[in-house]
Amino acid sequence: MKNLKYFFSFYKPHLKLFIFDLVCALIVAICNLFYPYITKNIINVYVPNKELNLMIIWCVILLAIYLIKMVLNFCIQYWGHMVGVYIQADMRKAMFNKLQKLPYKYYDNNKSGTIMSRIINDLMDISELAHHGPEDLFLSLITFVGAFIMLTTINIYLALIVVIIVPIIVIFAIKRKKKQKEAYRQMRVKTGEINAQVESSISGIRVSKAYNASNHEKNKFDNSSVSFQKARIGAYYQMGIFNSGMNFFSDLLYLIAIVAGGLFFYYGLIDAGSFAAYILYITTLITPIRTFVNIFEQIQSGMTGFERFVEVMNEKEEDDNGTITLKEFNNSIVYDNVTFDYGNQNVINNFSLEIDKGKKVALVGPSGGGKTTICHLLMRFYDVEKGTISIDGINIKDYTLSSLRDKIGIVSQDVFLFAGSIKENVAYGNFSSSDEEIIKACKLANIDDFISSLEHGYDTYVGERGVKLSGGQKQRISIARAFLKNPEILILDEATSALDNVTEMQIQSSLDNLCKGRTTIVVAHRLSTVKNADEIVVITPNGVIEHGSHQQLINLNGMYSKLYQYQLKD
Repeated sequence: MKNLKYFFSFYKPHLKLFIFDLVCALIVAICNLFYPYITKNIINVYVPNKELNLMIIWCVILLAIYLIKMVLNFCIQYWGHMVGVYIQADMRKAMFNKLQKLPYKYYDNNKSGTIMSRIINDLMDISELAHHGPEDLFLSLITFVGAFIMLTTINIYLALIVVIIVPIIVIFAIKRKKKQKEAYRQMRVKTGEINAQVESSISGIRVSKAYNASNHEKNKFDNSSVSFQKARIGAYYQMGIFNSGMNFFSDLLYLIAIVAGGLFFYYGLIDAGSFAAYILYITTLITPIRTFVNIFEQIQSGMTGFERFVEVMNEKEEDDNGTITLKEFNNSIVYDNVTFDYGNQNVINNFSLEIDKGKKVALVGPSGGGKTTICHLLMRFYDVEKGTISIDGINIKDYTLSSLRDKIGIVSQDVFLFAGSIKENVAYGNFSSSDEEIIKACKLANIDDFISSLEHGYDTYVGERGVKLSGGQKQRISIARAFLKNPEILILDEATSALDNVTEMQIQSSLDNLCKGRTTIVVAHRLSTVKNADEIVVITPNGVIEHGSHQQLINLNGMYSKLYQYQLKD
C-alpha cells in the first residue's frame, strides 16, 4: 500500500492531464453502453411499428457517438501516453539524482549493467503501466458497472445469475497474482544480470581479444542467457495459466448468459429485443474482464519494475549532514587513530598522520596496505569506522561534502574520460571556466601542443573512456583538469605508474608544477618519484612501520631503503 501511494504521487504534477485522460475514458465507457440499448429499441419498437424515421435518427445518433469515440480514443492514446512519458521522465530524473547521492559502497556491490537495467528497462515498463494501468482499470470498472446496471433494467434475475461467476474469477486472479509477481521479479533480476554481463564483456573486449578469451566470454554469456531464458519461460508459464484460466471463465460467463437468456426468452420472460440487448450487454460485460487479462502482464511487469525503482530510492545516501563550509584550508590535515574495513577485510587499523599545509607527503609500501583507501577517506568516498579525520581541527564529517571536495583535486592511475570532447573533459575541473582558462590549464599540463595539432583541436571526440587517446595523453588531460580546478589539497594516486619511463619523466614535470603551492598526498610504488617529498610514510597491511624524509629512511636501512635499492637495480 505504501508503494502504491508513492507510485500515485508521481501523478501529482500531471494531475490535470491525467484527469482529462480519465474523463475521456469515462465518456468512452458510457458511449459503449448505447449500442445495446438502441439495438433493443430498434428490434422491439421501431421495426415492428415501422418507424423508419426514428430508426434513421437513432442510427445517426449512434454514428455521432462513434465519431466522438474516435476523437476521445485519440486523446486517450496520445495524451494518455504523454502522462506515462512525463511520469517516466520524472522517475528517471529522480533515480539519476539518487544515484548521484549514493555512496561508493553501493557501486562496489552493484554491477553497472544492473543499474542501467533499472533506469532504462524497468522505467519503460513503469511508463506503460502509468498510462494503461489506471486508465484501463478505470475504463473496465465503469464499463462493467454500467453494463451490470443496464442488465438489471432488462431482468434483475438474469443479471444476478451472470454476476455469480465474478467472485470465482476474482479469487482465481488473486491466487495467481502472487506466483506471477515472483516470476516477473526473477525475470527482472535476470534481465539486469544479462545486461551487466554484456556491459562487462563489451567494456573488456580488448582484454578478451588479447587473451584469446572469446570462447570464455561466450560461455559466460551463454550461462547468463540460459538463466534469463529460464526466468522468462517461468514468467510466461505463470502468465499462461492466468490467461487461459481467465479466458475460460470469460467463455463460461458467456455460455451461462446464452443458456440463461435463451431459457428466459423461451419461456416468454423477456422479449426478442431484450434478449438481443442482453447478449450485447454480456459482451460488453466480458470486455473489461478480457481487458484486465490482457493488461495483467503489463501491471505485473510495471509494478515489479516500480518495486525495483523503490529499492534504489530507499538506498541510504552519502552522509552529508555537515553544516560548515570549508572556505579555506589553513593549517593541517590530521588522521587520528583511523580504522576502516570493507566489510570482510580490515584495511586500515589505528592509522595516525598529520600533514601540514603546503607539505608533500608520500605514502609508499607494498600493495594491500590501504594507501589509496587513506586518500578516499579524506574525500569521504567512504567514512571511517573508528577514529577521526580533521582539517584545521574540524572533523571532515562536519563540513558539507561539496565544500570539502571542492578543496581537493585528484589525479589517479585509472584515468576516466567521459565520452565527449577534450574541452568537455578538461572542463570537469571547473564547469564555469572560459575557453582561455581551459587552454591555460592544458598548457600547464604540457598537452596544448598535441591538442592544437588535432584536426578538431579542443573539440576532438575522445571516444568512450578516452579510447582514442594514449595513456600519457589521457593522464595529461587529467592533470589539466586538476590545474583547472586549482585545489588547495592535491592527491596523486599512482598517477604515473601505468606509463613507460619516458612518458613518466615527461609527465612528472607537469605534476611537479601542479604540486607547487599545494598540500599534496602522493601514493607511489616508484620511489624515485617521491624522493623530494617532505615526509615519506611506509605502510604495510600491519600499519605504518617507518616515516621520515628520503635520506632519513635510507639511513634507517629498513623496508624503504631495501625497496629503494631494489628498484635502483632494476
